[in-house]
Amino acid sequence: MKQRIITALLLAPLGIALMLFVPTPAFVGSIGLICGIGMWEWTRMSGMRSRPWRAVAVAIGVGAMLALYFTSSITLWWAFIILGCIAWIAMIFWLKNFSFAASPTREHTALKLAAGMLAILPAFAGLMRIHQTQAIPHTWALYAMFMVWSADSIAYFAGSRWGRTKLAPNISPGKTREGLYGALIGSAVFAAIGGWLLDVRGVTLVLLVLVALISVAFSVVGDLFESLIKRHAGVKDSGNLFPGHGGVCDRLDGVFAALPFFALGKALLGL
Repeated sequence: MKQRIITALLLAPLGIALMLFVPTPAFVGSIGLICGIGMWEWTRMSGMRSRPWRAVAVAIGVGAMLALYFTSSITLWWAFIILGCIAWIAMIFWLKNFSFAASPTREHTALKLAAGMLAILPAFAGLMRIHQTQAIPHTWALYAMFMVWSADSIAYFAGSRWGRTKLAPNISPGKTREGLYGALIGSAVFAAIGGWLLDVRGVTLVLLVLVALISVAFSVVGDLFESLIKRHAGVKDSGNLFPGHGGVCDRLDGVFAALPFFALGKALLGL
């Protein structure tokens, strides 16, 4: 736990600085690198054993991110984001059937690899749209990330204090329904206060809180789905990049799932 706290204290200022002060090209490069590492981790969890083929899969994903960034087609950006939302809704049904695609076959590896790409690429697209279309530079991107991270922290403390009923014992035994309720309540408060500080008022503020609740709910889906893939792969962490925290996918699984929904909801609200 001590190692986790130290790592978190080191990462938080870096994350804030990245969101607020780094120019867009450097920001895109940094996020692209993080997503690329996440893809590398996911290829291993998917069951790919050949490092050259894993590198090819990551190269395809990074190429897609570069093409997406340099394209002038807004329609393509939103196609990725909406596809990501649809994919995460479909993954709820996968979670209900724990053993689906559990056996290490080529078909199942390909399916899990596709799921990973549909988790990471739409999140990249969503974050880029949030970061590039802000009246107040970069604050909405920071808002989106902290919305998920604060909900995750509140869920941990609420679950530790009041947790009794397991949320998904076959997938993630440590998660409880009480922790989920705490995350939703905490994110609603955060969304309301943060939205108010960003000059959102009236019905729009109420709808922003609703968007935040939906996004946080899917962040839990993302967390559970990554846990399911790890259990299929027989690994504890997706990687070891962050001491005490695991890999990129361990830290950003909820963010990957939340960003497409938040980006879409924010756009529909005209924010």
